[in-house]
Amino acid sequence: MKSILIVDDEDNIRLSLEGILEDEGFRTSFAATGEECLNIIQAEDPDLVLLDIWMPGIDGMETLKKIKQLRPQQLVVMMSGHGSIETAVKATRLGAYDFIEKPLSLEKVLLSIQNAMKIGQLVAENKALKEKIGHDYQMIGNSAAIDQLKQQIKMAAPSSGWVLINGENGTGKELVARAIHQQSTRADKPFIEINCAAIPEELIESELFGHEKGAFTGATAARRGKFDQANGGTLFLDEIGDMSLKTQAKILRILQEHKFDRVGGNRTIEVDVRVIAATNKNLQEEIKSGGFREDLFFRLNVLPFQVPPLRDRKDDIPRLCQHFLHFFCGKESRERKVISKEALNALKSYDWPGNVRELKNLIERLVIMTPGKIINSSDLPLGINQKNTQNKQHDLSNLDVPSSYREAKEVFEKQFLENKLNENNWNVSKTAEEIGLERSNLHRKIKQYQIEPK
Repeated sequence: MKSILIVDDEDNIRLSLEGILEDEGFRTSFAATGEECLNIIQAEDPDLVLLDIWMPGIDGMETLKKIKQLRPQQLVVMMSGHGSIETAVKATRLGAYDFIEKPLSLEKVLLSIQNAMKIGQLVAENKALKEKIGHDYQMIGNSAAIDQLKQQIKMAAPSSGWVLINGENGTGKELVARAIHQQSTRADKPFIEINCAAIPEELIESELFGHEKGAFTGATAARRGKFDQANGGTLFLDEIGDMSLKTQAKILRILQEHKFDRVGGNRTIEVDVRVIAATNKNLQEEIKSGGFREDLFFRLNVLPFQVPPLRDRKDDIPRLCQHFLHFFCGKESRERKVISKEALNALKSYDWPGNVRELKNLIERLVIMTPGKIINSSDLPLGINQKNTQNKQHDLSNLDVPSSYREAKEVFEKQFLENKLNENNWNVSKTAEEIGLERSNLHRKIKQYQIEPK
């Protein structure tokens, strides 16, 4: 049930509104002065305030100012028997949703409240959506490389400098761009992205700058481009290294002059946009080969960021796995799964040429295709398991340094037998045949070294 606070010094107005609003299903509370109103708001957080302008003590306008200082999103509808256009405009500028003149019209009061409530619901949904987007695009990990990157973002985000993000495919360049936007002074403005490599050359200018009606075949109506849509906010140009030299020249003009022309148009449009660009190419090599403009590179490279590949931040793999497991189990309505220690070690031993994107896709596949609750190493792709087995066989760093040749021999033998037994899923007969040892001798050594299945 939605709650409405009625603020008016006239008893008959409060009683009249109470009867009307409670009949419509609202819960009401009352205040006779501005001071009393502010105390109730701090204690109760009503969905809407009906606020009279002329009251003893602090008047409605001053009360409105203080309400907006306490709760900027609070919905307030002003009421007055001495209304004027000037008063209504002033109330609106101070943050009131609407202005109603007395004597009050039942229909107008209810219509204003209903419209205000719809706006309030949209604001709440927008806030929830932004929080969800922020959660979906958060940077997971606390490795040294990621901590350093987060610190750099924190320092650079509040500035207005252009940003160039370098990194391999799948490392999370978009996450860095979104983090910069969310921590900037433009966070409440649009974040518009475009993948320069995914749009045909003949359409890239129209996508970026928009076009006028009739500018080319199929342009049946005028259309705003990405720069126009991002006005006041941030434009993320992903894979900018794939952009043509002609389009690069136009991008450079916008960065220099903050204005552009739509395709087929002759009207110059001014914009205030912060550009964040990203690439997986070495742009300095592209400059040498003539594929990228040097002046555009230096214009963009004011704040350079390097996103580390996953192989350089393997300490983050357990946290990334947990994050993706939680996400995909919820998305697919599956029971929460866990990754065994052996499977996790295998994932950490792999080099991840596809970076975090490859890990994310693998976890999604494992959530869908693994029948049990526990994801074991046997559920992993063969390439990851083979890499893990090779690393186990060559990694002696976890062994204590033997003090004699005999002890070294025993340590190696135990490790060798344990690896082979695990490779063969503890099939003793198969392992004995593979390593050229009698089955009874293998049993004896298993007992001697106290080797147990993991």
